[in-house]
Amino acid sequence: MRLLPWTGSDGKPCYLSTDDPGSPLSRLADDLEAAQLASAEQVVAEAGAVLDDPKAGERAVRFALTRAVESLTDVLRIALSRDPRSGAR
Repeated sequence: MRLLPWTGSDGKPCYLSTDDPGSPLSRLADDLEAAQLASAEQVVAEAGAVLDDPKAGERAVRFALTRAVESLTDVLRIALSRDPRSGAR
């Protein structure tokens, strides 16, 4: 079972049961994971810039932290889906 990089409408995890890594749904999940990882790299860079700016206000810091938490949630889901010890696959 593969933990997919999105949740259902009820917020619960979604899983894919297939032995075909080239299936349309597998490819969609791979593409979304790649986009999430790329976005996380950008968020880390931008959040670092905000934290390095002594003039950054509370709004900027809160926004950067909010985006960092969103990205970390995505990255953790990807890590869990790829770790055979997690039981997610």
